[in-house]
Formats: sequence, C-alpha cells, structure tokens
Amino acid sequence: MTYKTKGTCSQMIEFEITDGKVHNVKFTGGCNGNLKGIGQLVEGMDAEEVIKRLEGTTCGFKSTSCPDQLAAALKEYLKDNLRYFEVVIYTWYTSDIQVVYTRFY
Repeated sequence: MTYKTKGTCSQMIEFEITDGKVHNVKFTGGCNGNLKGIGQLVEGMDAEEVIKRLEGTTCGFKSTSCPDQLAAALKEYLKDNLRYFEVVIYTWYTSDIQVVYTRFY
C-alpha cells in the first residue's frame, strides 16, 4: 500500500501486510536513518501492535510524526481490508458454544 502522509517531513509511506504482519516499510523523505530504523523495528510485527505503539507520537511542535503517520496508514489499510476469524468451541455434551477469541487482520 502507498499512503500519502499529512503534516510530516516525509511525503509517503509504502508497506505490505501479509497475514496481519507488517513488511517492507519504506518512507519517502524525512529523516532517512530514523525512518529506516522504524521500518526495521516494525518488520514482521502485527499491524495492530504497531498501531498501538506508534499512534499519537508527536514530532516537536507538530501534532503528528512519521511514526504516527505509519499508524494512520496501517489503520486505513485495516479499515479497507479488514477480515476476521473466530475460534469457536462447541462442547457437545453440554451444548455450550464459546467464542475463544476473535482476531482481526
């Protein structure tokens, strides 16, 4: 996905998501070394975890930052591509149905 950033020195973020994991994050513009480092740090992380960690990060006097914009990009991707699955356990002898967890990716 390609995301045009808003309010930061970087102009664009490119990334891929496979099975809910973030891969190949590349920023255009901005602080080259720092942004390469962010890309390496989030490589293979769950997209929801990246959002949780980076959302709300500011840069100087700005209300956003490149990490915050990455979180925004990932949220937009998930909103547009959201799928989910549930693990359901059915106990036949008590006729109980229990949702063990729901996972979005």
